[in-house]
Amino acid sequence: MLTIIPDGTRTMPMPLMFRLLQAEIGPRAAACDYLVALGTHPLMSEAQLSCLMGQPVVDGQCGKARVFNHRWDLPDTLIDLGSIPADEVAKSSGGLLSEPILIKINRLLFEYDQVLICGPVFPHEVVGFSGGNKYLFPGVSSGEMINQTHWLGALLGSYNLIGTPCTPVREIIDRAAAKITVPIACFALVVSGHDAEGPGIAGLHFGPAREAWKAAMELSAQKHVQWVERPFRRVLSVLPQMYDDIWTGSKGMYKVEPAMQEGGEVILYAPHITEISYTHGAYLDQVGYHCRDYFLKQRNRFAGIPRSVIAHSTHLKGQGTYDASTGDETPRITVTLATSISEERCRRLNLGYLDPKTIRLEEWQGREAEGIKLIPRAGETLFRLKEQAAL
Repeated sequence: MLTIIPDGTRTMPMPLMFRLLQAEIGPRAAACDYLVALGTHPLMSEAQLSCLMGQPVVDGQCGKARVFNHRWDLPDTLIDLGSIPADEVAKSSGGLLSEPILIKINRLLFEYDQVLICGPVFPHEVVGFSGGNKYLFPGVSSGEMINQTHWLGALLGSYNLIGTPCTPVREIIDRAAAKITVPIACFALVVSGHDAEGPGIAGLHFGPAREAWKAAMELSAQKHVQWVERPFRRVLSVLPQMYDDIWTGSKGMYKVEPAMQEGGEVILYAPHITEISYTHGAYLDQVGYHCRDYFLKQRNRFAGIPRSVIAHSTHLKGQGTYDASTGDETPRITVTLATSISEERCRRLNLGYLDPKTIRLEEWQGREAEGIKLIPRAGETLFRLKEQAAL
């Protein structure tokens, strides 16, 4: 059996699940191995994998189990399953995207008799809610799939997608997953709370990937969405250590954007972060962070930039407008970094800067009545206005 698991950027009681799977399935199976669904995140070192699994990983071995990093960057590690035709993509996306999507996935899946997805479900900026078949596509698939799904998410808008049960991107992912011939089951977890011993488990759902995900998604919508009476004008999102660059830490902005008033400010506070993206930093230094229309109205200028990079750029910048005749860009809110990334680089990237040394967390506490919000562990709880619930 091959179990597909999240990397270290997701809250997950992986050591517990590893022990249980090895105890219950390990003795009964010829192999009980693990594949980390990296997407395009950096490879995990053996020290990081050891922390993830809760046991030493040496030369790719954790006890009797093998642990693999997904290598989306090596074509030979992928197998071609065909494509989703352009007309089906257009139908799913409402005409926003009318191109075929290549379906490639890590060939390791076809070396096992059974595949198990084991990962948490949270509100997600591209697909509505994470988990389920998303661990296949784009978790252990190709760069093309990542580019297309994230770009479609950008066209639809994170503000509109996040925390939505049924999205066009989820529909496309499920279409791709139907191409896989190996039997697939799923443990979909909903975690709740986090202390020194790790996250608690609010729900654990098992079954076919789509059904297990749906049950977990419904619980996640209860546990991971906070409805607020009035919009925030200023938010300090404190990013946990599991986010080691802005590519992953941007979730501290995505999850609060729907609850921000126009002209408000989201500050991503993470003194430990020193890099924009370990994988895509060079591209982001080239294009910076802008609203969606900035890219749509200058398509030729950015033709050589991976679509997933442009999508990330628009997701972090948030909603806004761009006037091609004047070159004026007007974001709906301001996004400011209070990290160890220099002020010069932040300005060049079209982001705000705040020296993290000037921030005192106690000064942000208990100020909701002023429209000021401190989020101590940002990135997983979605904030929405109660008035949006009726829409």
